Parts: sequence; structure tokens; C-alpha cells
Amino acid sequence: MANSDGVYDVVGVGLGPFNLGLAALLDDVEESVDAAFLEREPEFNWHEGMLLEGTTLEVPFLADLVSLADPTNPHSYLNYLRETGRIYEFYFYETFQTPRREYNDYLRWVCENLDSCRFSREVHAVRWDEERDHYVVTAHNPETGDRFEYRSENVALGIGSRPQIPEPLRGQPDEDVFHTARYRSNRDRVLDAESVTVVGSGQSAAEVFQDLLERRPEGGYRLDWVTRSDGFFPMEYSKLGLQHFTPEYEQYVYDLPQAVKDDLIPNQELLYKGVDPETSADIYDLLYRRSIGDRDPDIGLFAMTEVRDIADVGDAYALDCHQWQAEESFVHESEVVVLGTGYERPIPDFLEPLKEAINWDDEGRFEVTPDHRLDIDVAGDVFLQNAELHTHGVGVPDLGLGCYRNTTFVNRLVGREAYPEDTDTVYQDFAVEQFIEHAPSASRQPGSEAIPTDDD
Repeated sequence: MANSDGVYDVVGVGLGPFNLGLAALLDDVEESVDAAFLEREPEFNWHEGMLLEGTTLEVPFLADLVSLADPTNPHSYLNYLRETGRIYEFYFYETFQTPRREYNDYLRWVCENLDSCRFSREVHAVRWDEERDHYVVTAHNPETGDRFEYRSENVALGIGSRPQIPEPLRGQPDEDVFHTARYRSNRDRVLDAESVTVVGSGQSAAEVFQDLLERRPEGGYRLDWVTRSDGFFPMEYSKLGLQHFTPEYEQYVYDLPQAVKDDLIPNQELLYKGVDPETSADIYDLLYRRSIGDRDPDIGLFAMTEVRDIADVGDAYALDCHQWQAEESFVHESEVVVLGTGYERPIPDFLEPLKEAINWDDEGRFEVTPDHRLDIDVAGDVFLQNAELHTHGVGVPDLGLGCYRNTTFVNRLVGREAYPEDTDTVYQDFAVEQFIEHAPSASRQPGSEAIPTDDD
């Protein structure tokens, strides 16, 4: 409930893992924080279209909503296992990776245990009330049309991303050409097709390809996988490589000039895109088994190829393909096309009333503070959840760093360090000053003294 003035301390817009994590951390602080988190869907589901049997998160179970801030929190994944009677089963499961379907079930369990979650609340405007010095968030129930108004000192923006389909690939029938986000609901149609093409090289495309390969009956559909990437490369998952998903690396990236960041971040895709190495190995092993006895697995894997357009040719769709390295074009036909073309994070329309108060960069993107708040010319904070990749780098979508980000939000809301803001969390140094600080006897400022040579 709001306080006696009817004003919340924070209203969250959108209810994915990041805002749900903020709600869970706020629920266990000593201070009474009045919060409401609004979600347009009637119930919680996380990437429902990709909740495939056998798929897992790409992060360890400790990257749940709360554990990296407070392992004793009642909303932890381990407590979920305890409360649902599965902790011994998980103990013998002996893996750090969480099944994606169970992670979704865990998030739903947390929602059920929080009073601050509000479903069927689609937000259509957020404005600042100058006279009363707080935000006004207006929403409606998409099913009934009922309207709601929430007043709050702060807002947490957690609407997440939405499927991205390139303009030339749009406009085809939804049951035949669709994004991987809708794969599970469309799978029966796909399994009935004569030919299927998966487009894209990320984890979602790989999981769809693997699922179709596993389910294909003897003599079933032709299956192809096409990507414009250089190859079907694995996501970076080495222990030293993962140190890029840390508060230290986020701070290092934030301090870089924006032009350097704009060059850097698009070239780091394999840190947060690409294919999980285990998924890649499983696909190869399955192809190997399907080819025993000189059998043809009847699949195609083709990289360095951009799908530039798509056209309905009657009983199939013609894909205009261009192999950009060899500079050769060709047409590929497929009855069904599944697009693993990623996600986008557009500026939501409901922020239009705040447009003049928000500070924008030269590319029309949010200006963001070091602690992930929107740079805005009003007194109330807007906490950003996964809308600041351009300022803080590849760790922004990471579930583990989401917990750290929420720690800073909670501490700001309660005015003290309710949860520790960890520093010096990894062995690697990223900024020069970090390296000099950690190794003062081995490092010198430029020009301080000559460096000995082999002749000295």
C-alpha cells in the first residue's frame, strides 16, 4: 500500500527478473518501503516461447534475484527449493546451471510471495507533478479497461526488451515466419512443415535448431540454419572471460568516452551472445549420431550469409540471401522460417510526458548516471533496468549484475547500506589506476623513471 499521503516510495514499470529482484530485496529490508510493480500481462512468465525442455540459464543458480546481495534472503532460489520440497533433488542434480523452466517457476513463486506485484496493469503515461513533487503513473487493465493511477517519489523502469525483426523480413503470415520468442506456441506448425530454416547465430537460434533436430522424425523436414555471423561460435564462458560481468568492468566502461564505447560494445557480442558451448557440443554430437552408416542428416549450416528479404512464393518462402564474404547472392526456399534476430530496447511511449526533462545523448539515447539512474531534471529518481547497455556495457543484461544494480537502488531508497555494495570482486584490473593501486612496486606513472633493459 502507499503511505498515508497516497504516494509510493517507488513504482516499478514492468515485471521481469530485474524489477522482480528489486521487489524481493525491498521486501526484506528493515525499513518500510512502499512499492508497487506493474505488469501488463495477467500473470508472470519469463520468455514463455523459449521455455524448452532441457534448456538452462547461462548463469549459475547464485545469480537468482537476491543471493549475490543476501544469501539468507527468503526469496532466494535455494529457499524456493526448500519450500517446494526439491532441495535434495537439486543437491543430487549436481550442476550450477538452472533449468530454464524451473527458473521461471522460481520467479512465479517469488511473485506469489510478494504483495507489491500488480498484474494486468499496462502503463500508458509517466509524468512529473511539479506542484506535488512526485511522479504520476497512469495505467489500465487491458482486459477490463479499468484505469489506475499511482503516485510515487521514484520509478523503476524495467520493461525489458522486445523481439526485433528486420524491416525486410516483416509482413509474412505469423504462423509461417516468426521470431524465436513465439517458437513454443508455434512448434506444432513447424513440425508439420516440409522444410524449416532458422535464421540467426545466438543461443535462442541454437536452441530452436537443436529442438527441431531432436524432434525430427526419420525422413522428416529439411532443416537449415543460416546466419550472417562469421560462424556458429560459442559464447565466451571461461572463468577469466566472465570477469567482464562485474561492477569493476561496468565502472571501467562507464568512464570511457562515449565514442570508444560505441566502438567497443558491438564487438563484444560473444561475451553475451553466441552459443552456449554445451549446446554447441550437443548439436554436433546429435549430427554425428544421425550420420552413422553413411546416412545424410539432411541439414544445412551456412554462415556469413545475410537474409536480405523474404517473399511468399506459394507453397514456401523465398529468402534472398547474400554471402557477404564471397560476395555471392542466392535464393533459398523454406516452408517455415524461425527468426533468431535478437531483441531491441526502444524508448517506451509512456515516457513522452517526461521527454523535455530527460537528458539525451547525441544519438537520442538516455544519459545515465554511474549508478544506473536516468539523468533527468526532476527531483525523483528513475532507476534503469537493462536500458543502459550503451553507457555501462555488456554486463547490463546479466542476471547476476542485476542483483548488484538493485542493491544500489535499495540502498538509495532507504538512505543507508542495507545490502553491501561489493568492490574488488575479481582478480583482473581493467582501469590503469586499479592496476597501479594493486601493484605499486611494479608500476610507475609514465616518465617517472627509465625502464631497465637487458643491457643494464
